[in-house]
Amino acid sequence: MEGGRGNFTGGAIPVIVGIMRRSDYPTPVIGIAGGIGAGKSIVARGLQDLGCLVIDSDAVAHEVIQRPQVKRDLVAWWGSGILRENGTVDRREVARHVFGRPDEVQRLNNLLHPLVAAERDRVMAEAAGNAQIAGVVWDTPLLFEVGWDRLCDAVIFVKVPYKQRLHRVHESRGWDRAELDKRENLQMPLDKKENLADYVLDNSGEVITSLRQLRDFFSQIQAKKQSSANRPPEGFSP
Repeated sequence: MEGGRGNFTGGAIPVIVGIMRRSDYPTPVIGIAGGIGAGKSIVARGLQDLGCLVIDSDAVAHEVIQRPQVKRDLVAWWGSGILRENGTVDRREVARHVFGRPDEVQRLNNLLHPLVAAERDRVMAEAAGNAQIAGVVWDTPLLFEVGWDRLCDAVIFVKVPYKQRLHRVHESRGWDRAELDKRENLQMPLDKKENLADYVLDNSGEVITSLRQLRDFFSQIQAKKQSSANRPPEGFSP
Protein backbone atom coordinates (compact mmCIF):
# COMPACT_ATOMS: atom_id res chain seq x y z
CA MET A 1 0.00 0.00 0.00
CA GLU A 2 1.20 3.52 -0.76
CA GLY A 3 0.44 6.83 0.87
CA GLY A 4 1.17 9.27 3.64
CA ARG A 5 2.44 8.54 7.10
CA GLY A 6 -0.01 8.91 10.02
CA ASN A 7 0.44 10.42 13.44
CA PHE A 8 -1.53 10.15 16.66
CA THR A 9 -2.75 13.71 16.96
CA GLY A 10 -6.35 12.59 16.33
CA GLY A 11 -9.30 14.41 14.81
CA ALA A 12 -11.88 13.32 12.26
CA ILE A 13 -10.33 12.99 8.82
CA PRO A 14 -11.63 11.65 5.49
CA VAL A 15 -11.31 7.97 4.69
CA ILE A 16 -8.55 7.41 2.12
CA VAL A 17 -8.19 3.99 0.54
CA GLY A 18 -4.76 2.53 -0.17
CA ILE A 19 -2.64 4.34 2.37
CA MET A 20 0.30 3.10 4.39
CA ARG A 21 -0.50 2.88 8.09
CA ARG A 22 2.19 3.89 10.55
CA SER A 23 1.81 5.79 13.81
CA ASP A 24 4.46 7.86 15.54
CA TYR A 25 3.59 6.24 18.86
CA PRO A 26 6.40 4.27 20.58
CA THR A 27 4.38 1.03 20.73
CA PRO A 28 1.96 -0.43 18.16
CA VAL A 29 -1.40 1.31 17.78
CA ILE A 30 -4.01 -1.28 16.80
CA GLY A 31 -7.53 -0.55 15.58
CA ILE A 32 -10.33 -3.08 15.89
CA ALA A 33 -13.14 -3.25 13.34
CA GLY A 34 -15.97 -5.64 12.57
CA GLY A 35 -19.71 -6.05 12.40
CA ILE A 36 -22.12 -5.55 15.27
CA GLY A 37 -22.08 -8.65 17.43
CA ALA A 38 -18.73 -9.86 16.05
CA GLY A 39 -17.10 -9.83 19.48
CA LYS A 40 -14.75 -6.88 19.10
CA SER A 41 -14.71 -6.36 22.87
CA ILE A 42 -13.50 -9.94 23.37
CA VAL A 43 -10.60 -9.24 21.01
CA ALA A 44 -9.86 -5.99 22.85
CA ARG A 45 -9.74 -7.85 26.18
CA GLY A 46 -7.47 -10.44 24.61
CA LEU A 47 -5.04 -7.71 23.58
CA GLN A 48 -5.32 -6.19 27.04
CA ASP A 49 -4.23 -9.55 28.48
CA LEU A 50 -1.20 -9.34 26.16
CA GLY A 51 -0.18 -6.07 27.80
CA CYS A 52 -2.01 -3.50 25.67
CA LEU A 53 -3.81 -0.39 26.86
CA VAL A 54 -7.38 -0.49 25.53
CA ILE A 55 -9.21 2.75 24.76
CA ASP A 56 -12.94 2.16 24.40
CA SER A 57 -14.28 4.99 22.25
CA ASP A 58 -17.88 4.26 23.24
CA ALA A 59 -17.00 4.61 26.93
CA VAL A 60 -15.14 7.86 26.23
CA ALA A 61 -18.11 9.19 24.24
CA HIS A 62 -20.45 8.35 27.12
CA GLU A 63 -18.31 10.52 29.38
CA VAL A 64 -17.86 13.32 26.86
CA ILE A 65 -21.57 13.68 26.16
CA GLN A 66 -22.19 14.56 29.82
CA ARG A 67 -19.79 17.52 29.79
CA PRO A 68 -21.52 20.85 30.51
CA GLN A 69 -20.70 22.52 27.19
CA VAL A 70 -21.81 19.47 25.23
CA LYS A 71 -25.08 19.34 27.18
CA ARG A 72 -25.66 23.03 26.46
CA ASP A 73 -25.16 22.46 22.74
CA LEU A 74 -27.47 19.45 22.67
CA VAL A 75 -30.22 21.27 24.55
CA ALA A 76 -29.88 24.23 22.17
CA TRP A 77 -30.36 21.85 19.21
CA TRP A 78 -33.08 19.52 20.47
CA GLY A 79 -34.53 21.00 23.65
CA SER A 80 -34.43 20.05 27.32
CA GLY A 81 -36.31 16.82 26.57
CA ILE A 82 -32.96 15.12 25.98
CA LEU A 83 -32.16 15.50 29.70
CA ARG A 84 -33.20 13.16 32.48
CA GLU A 85 -34.70 14.50 35.69
CA ASN A 86 -31.25 14.48 37.29
CA GLY A 87 -29.85 16.70 34.51
CA THR A 88 -27.80 14.08 32.71
CA VAL A 89 -28.10 13.49 28.97
CA ASP A 90 -30.41 10.64 28.01
CA ARG A 91 -28.49 9.00 25.18
CA ARG A 92 -31.60 7.17 24.00
CA GLU A 93 -33.31 10.51 23.44
CA VAL A 94 -30.27 11.78 21.54
CA ALA A 95 -30.34 8.63 19.41
CA ARG A 96 -34.03 9.21 18.68
CA HIS A 97 -33.23 12.69 17.32
CA VAL A 98 -30.42 11.54 15.03
CA PHE A 99 -31.33 8.03 13.91
CA GLY A 100 -32.06 7.95 10.18
CA ARG A 101 -31.18 11.64 9.80
CA PRO A 102 -27.70 11.89 8.27
CA ASP A 103 -27.40 15.66 8.75
CA GLU A 104 -28.12 15.36 12.46
CA VAL A 105 -25.75 12.42 12.80
CA GLN A 106 -23.02 14.49 11.17
CA ARG A 107 -23.71 17.44 13.44
CA LEU A 108 -23.47 15.23 16.52
CA ASN A 109 -20.30 13.55 15.25
CA ASN A 110 -18.71 16.93 14.55
CA LEU A 111 -19.33 17.84 18.17
CA LEU A 112 -18.26 14.60 19.83
CA HIS A 113 -15.49 13.12 17.67
CA PRO A 114 -12.88 15.87 18.28
CA LEU A 115 -13.51 15.62 22.03
CA VAL A 116 -13.22 11.83 21.97
CA ALA A 117 -10.00 12.10 19.95
CA ALA A 118 -8.55 14.64 22.38
CA GLU A 119 -9.32 12.40 25.35
CA ARG A 120 -7.85 9.39 23.54
CA ASP A 121 -4.66 11.31 22.80
CA ARG A 122 -4.42 12.56 26.39
CA VAL A 123 -4.56 8.98 27.69
CA MET A 124 -2.00 7.87 25.13
CA ALA A 125 0.36 10.73 25.95
CA GLU A 126 0.25 9.80 29.64
CA ALA A 127 0.97 6.16 28.81
CA ALA A 128 3.71 6.80 26.25
CA GLY A 129 6.56 6.44 28.74
CA ASN A 130 5.18 3.33 30.45
CA ALA A 131 7.45 0.42 29.56
CA GLN A 132 4.80 -2.03 30.80
CA ILE A 133 2.42 -1.13 27.95
CA ALA A 134 3.02 -3.35 24.92
CA GLY A 135 0.62 -1.50 22.63
CA VAL A 136 -2.51 0.64 22.42
CA VAL A 137 -5.83 -0.66 21.15
CA TRP A 138 -8.62 1.52 19.79
CA ASP A 139 -11.97 -0.20 20.19
CA THR A 140 -13.82 2.24 17.94
CA PRO A 141 -17.11 1.33 16.17
CA LEU A 142 -16.60 3.82 13.31
CA LEU A 143 -12.84 3.42 12.94
CA PHE A 144 -12.86 3.53 9.13
CA GLU A 145 -15.78 5.93 8.78
CA VAL A 146 -13.99 8.72 10.68
CA GLY A 147 -10.58 7.91 9.19
CA TRP A 148 -8.88 6.91 12.42
CA ASP A 149 -7.58 3.72 10.80
CA ARG A 150 -4.96 5.94 9.13
CA LEU A 151 -3.50 6.69 12.55
CA CYS A 152 -2.98 3.02 13.43
CA ASP A 153 -0.06 0.71 12.77
CA ALA A 154 -2.48 -2.11 12.03
CA VAL A 155 -6.21 -2.84 11.91
CA ILE A 156 -7.71 -6.19 12.91
CA PHE A 157 -11.09 -7.02 11.38
CA VAL A 158 -13.15 -9.38 13.55
CA LYS A 159 -15.16 -11.65 11.25
CA VAL A 160 -18.28 -13.62 12.19
CA PRO A 161 -21.05 -14.86 9.86
CA TYR A 162 -24.21 -12.78 9.75
CA LYS A 163 -26.50 -15.46 11.21
CA GLN A 164 -24.22 -15.93 14.19
CA ARG A 165 -24.01 -12.20 14.83
CA LEU A 166 -27.79 -11.92 14.55
CA HIS A 167 -28.19 -14.67 17.15
CA ARG A 168 -25.75 -12.90 19.47
CA VAL A 169 -27.45 -9.50 19.29
CA HIS A 170 -30.88 -11.11 19.67
CA GLU A 171 -29.71 -12.83 22.85
CA SER A 172 -27.80 -9.86 24.28
CA ARG A 173 -29.85 -6.87 23.08
CA GLY A 174 -33.18 -8.24 21.94
CA TRP A 175 -32.64 -7.07 18.36
CA ASP A 176 -34.31 -8.71 15.38
CA ARG A 177 -32.98 -8.88 11.83
CA ALA A 178 -34.57 -5.55 10.88
CA GLU A 179 -32.90 -3.73 13.77
CA LEU A 180 -29.48 -5.17 13.04
CA ASP A 181 -29.77 -4.40 9.32
CA LYS A 182 -30.98 -0.87 10.00
CA ARG A 183 -27.97 -0.09 12.16
CA GLU A 184 -25.39 -1.77 9.95
CA ASN A 185 -26.72 0.00 6.85
CA LEU A 186 -25.60 3.27 8.43
CA GLN A 187 -21.98 2.08 8.42
CA MET A 188 -19.39 1.27 5.79
CA PRO A 189 -20.10 -2.16 4.23
CA LEU A 190 -18.38 -4.95 6.12
CA ASP A 191 -16.73 -6.42 3.04
CA LYS A 192 -15.03 -3.09 2.43
CA LYS A 193 -13.83 -2.90 6.03
CA GLU A 194 -12.49 -6.43 5.75
CA ASN A 195 -10.61 -5.55 2.56
CA LEU A 196 -9.10 -2.47 4.17
CA ALA A 197 -7.93 -4.30 7.31
CA ASP A 198 -4.43 -5.69 7.77
CA TYR A 199 -5.55 -8.83 9.60
CA VAL A 200 -8.82 -10.79 9.58
CA LEU A 201 -9.60 -12.72 12.76
CA ASP A 202 -12.19 -15.50 12.58
CA ASN A 203 -14.19 -15.13 15.81
CA SER A 204 -16.92 -17.64 14.93
CA GLY A 205 -15.50 -20.57 16.90
CA GLU A 206 -14.09 -21.23 20.34
CA VAL A 207 -12.60 -18.31 22.25
CA ILE A 208 -9.30 -20.14 22.65
CA THR A 209 -9.01 -20.41 18.86
CA SER A 210 -9.61 -16.68 18.46
CA LEU A 211 -7.01 -15.89 21.12
CA ARG A 212 -4.48 -18.12 19.40
CA GLN A 213 -4.97 -16.16 16.17
CA LEU A 214 -4.75 -12.92 18.12
CA ARG A 215 -1.42 -13.80 19.74
CA ASP A 216 0.01 -14.61 16.31
CA PHE A 217 -1.28 -11.34 14.84
CA PHE A 218 0.07 -9.33 17.75
CA SER A 219 3.52 -10.90 17.40
CA GLN A 220 3.57 -9.93 13.74
CA ILE A 221 2.41 -6.38 14.50
CA GLN A 222 5.09 -5.96 17.15
CA ALA A 223 7.78 -7.23 14.77
CA LYS A 224 6.67 -4.85 12.02
CA LYS A 225 6.61 -1.93 14.45
CA GLN A 226 10.13 -2.71 15.58
CA SER A 227 11.28 -3.03 11.98
CA SER A 228 9.76 0.33 11.04
CA ALA A 229 11.31 1.96 14.10
CA ASN A 230 14.75 0.80 12.95
CA ARG A 231 14.16 1.97 9.38
CA PRO A 232 16.12 5.13 8.46
CA PRO A 233 14.12 8.26 7.57
CA GLU A 234 13.12 8.82 3.95
CA GLY A 235 15.94 10.42 1.98
CA PHE A 236 18.60 9.16 4.42
CA SER A 237 21.83 7.90 2.91
CA PRO A 238 24.82 6.64 4.94
